[in-house]
Parts: sequence; C-alpha cells; structure tokens
Amino acid sequence: MRQAFFFGLGFSSQQSVRFFEQDPDFLPSSGTVRSREKADSLARGYHQVLLFDGSERTAPVADAIGSATHVIQSIAPDENGDPVLRHFRDDLMNAPALEWLCYYSTVGVYGDFDGDWIDETAPLVPRNMRSDRRVLAEQDWRDFAAARGVPLTILRLAGIYGPGRSTFDKLRDGTARRVIKPGQVFNRIHVADIGRVTALAAAARLDGTFNLADDEPTPPQDVIAYGAGLIGLPVPPDLPYETAEMTPMQRSFYRDNKRVSNRAIKDALGIELLYPNYRAGLQNILESER
Repeated sequence: MRQAFFFGLGFSSQQSVRFFEQDPDFLPSSGTVRSREKADSLARGYHQVLLFDGSERTAPVADAIGSATHVIQSIAPDENGDPVLRHFRDDLMNAPALEWLCYYSTVGVYGDFDGDWIDETAPLVPRNMRSDRRVLAEQDWRDFAAARGVPLTILRLAGIYGPGRSTFDKLRDGTARRVIKPGQVFNRIHVADIGRVTALAAAARLDGTFNLADDEPTPPQDVIAYGAGLIGLPVPPDLPYETAEMTPMQRSFYRDNKRVSNRAIKDALGIELLYPNYRAGLQNILESER
C-alpha cells in the first residue's frame, strides 16, 4: 500500500487528500500544520496530523517521512530557502519507501509577458521576491530529486479559488473590487482540479514541470461581474488601476500579464480539467452551497 505525506495541509493539499482517498492503493494521508488548533480540527480522517512551523526538524515528522511513498510539498519558501529541504533533507534522502515527490509552485515565476501566451519553455523572469524564492526552491527540489533518484512533479499553480475562497465571498462581504487595467488577464485554477491532478500525477509517478491553470485567462473584472449575476448582487463600480487604492502586494499581481497554457499537463495525464474556465468553476461552487 502507498502512503501520501503532505507538508502543509492548506486549502489545496486538503483537496488533494480527498482525491487520494478515492484511490484504493493509498492508505489515509498524513501531513503537517503550523498550530495545534488546526491539527485538532483536521485530525479526523487523516492517519496523522503533525506540527511543523518551518523552524526546526521534529522527530514525529521525520518518522512519518520514513513510511511515506509520496511526499507533496506546499509550504512557501522563506528568506532561507525551502523549509522542508532545510530541515528534512536527510530524512527524505534516507526514506526507504519514497517513490515520488511533488512541489506546488506558482505561475508567478514567469513574470510579465504583456498578455502573450506562454508555456513551460518560457524564460523565468520573476518580478517580486516571493516568486524569486519560488524559482530557487524549484531548482533545489529538482537537484534533490535527481540526487535521490525519484521522479518529481512541479505544479506551477495559477490563482487558486474554490468553495469558501471565491468571488462570491468577496461580493457578499463587500470587498469585491473591479480594478480595470486595460488588457490585463489572469489565469485561475479551481482547487478541485489541483486535487485531482495531484492524485493522478502521484498514481502515474509523473516527472517534470507543468503549469496548472484554466483554459481561459480572463480580465478580473469579468469574473466579478459574472459572479454578481449568479447570486443576484450588484456589480461593483469600475476602479481605474492607476488610482485604485491597493497594497503593494495587491498591486504587484497586476504587474504580471500573461496567458498561461495548460496543454502539457493535460497531455501528460490524458485529461481535461473539471472546471476549464471561471464560469464552470463558479457554477460548481454555487451548486455546492445549495
């Protein structure tokens, strides 16, 4: 039997666990969280939920790595690099059952392409420190996987949304804003597609770097307008990008403009996405609320 271990049981990893549960070859998954409160809230349905805050190696996590066949890493790098490799490199190197690794990265590693279509062959020209760190972490994981002799799937994720984290929530709490920057588009990815692709890649022991984004990069204001129509709320007014009040982090997202191709991952796994565009994804979320 196979055993999956997730570093960082966040939004995407929890969805991936649900898809692993559907594979009879996998035992219940284990993983890490940063707080005891979250560990207690997630304990049901998992083999183990262990504490890891990125600051030090812990024996329980090291022991769990020893029985894992598939390890998925979703924790962001910090100023000192990837926290998992920093503290558990030797444990992973010596894990006797390890068959496959997965690293969740971001399409932010590409930077800005003035709205052009790009694929995995595009140069990496990140425009902020967060994405700079991701580029370095990706290479650290490639180097480690090569030294360890196991396949590694790197998934470069677009903007993640799903139940509880979508346009609907912002519309309902009054924080949705239609910032208009002519020509600006973003890809998105429904969290269920992340979970499904992760589980399929694990079963296939897929090796390589792949974009995971939807089929239809879209201006962000269009998504908000469509969501408002679905739930019968007024469409927020237009806000010109030049004068809109935004935090530096919010404004940094608008510095990158690209259309990200997902053809490679679909071809590698022989699939289409469950939710290939924002319309299908938002409709699914609304149906799940009923």
